[in-house]
Amino acid sequence: MRIIGGAYRGRALASVGKGDAAAHLRPTSDRVREALFNVLAGGYGDPVTGARVLDLFAGTGALGLEALSRGAQAATFVENGRKALALLRQNIALCRAEDRARVIAADARRPGTNAQAPHDLVFLDPPYGKGLGEAALTAALAGGWIAPGALIVWEESAVITPQEGLRLIEERRYGATVIRFLEAG
Repeated sequence: MRIIGGAYRGRALASVGKGDAAAHLRPTSDRVREALFNVLAGGYGDPVTGARVLDLFAGTGALGLEALSRGAQAATFVENGRKALALLRQNIALCRAEDRARVIAADARRPGTNAQAPHDLVFLDPPYGKGLGEAALTAALAGGWIAPGALIVWEESAVITPQEGLRLIEERRYGATVIRFLEAG
């Protein structure tokens, strides 16, 4: 696993290999991450540069770190798995991004109230097929984590139900991975 583009391009990240089922780690593949960021750059007017990024179910942090590499202002990573938190912190250090990264060791379904500026780009990559994404978005919206007009990128293999106030813009399939793009109202 590596950073695909931007300032950290080519930087190898600490990895869990093909994933860690016990820890619910299933890193987004380099190929899917590259396709995702190409879509963002080409079809959404570059929502990454200068963005405040929220990475829910952050895992290894690859999505948020990729955004930082490509010019995001700051990233907040929400993760509660012990193994994932260790990998996440290691990857932030490998990218030397400590000054722009904030780690919240919490369940993404219960992040609490955000005391800082809301985020305008959100990555959501919950364990597949468990309905955790809906719960996390509901909590993030209620807690002031997501700015009006924010772009939400939701990776989930199952059918999703967008919350009230969110509009599904499009979805793209990459093998078993489905990435949906939503806009916060």
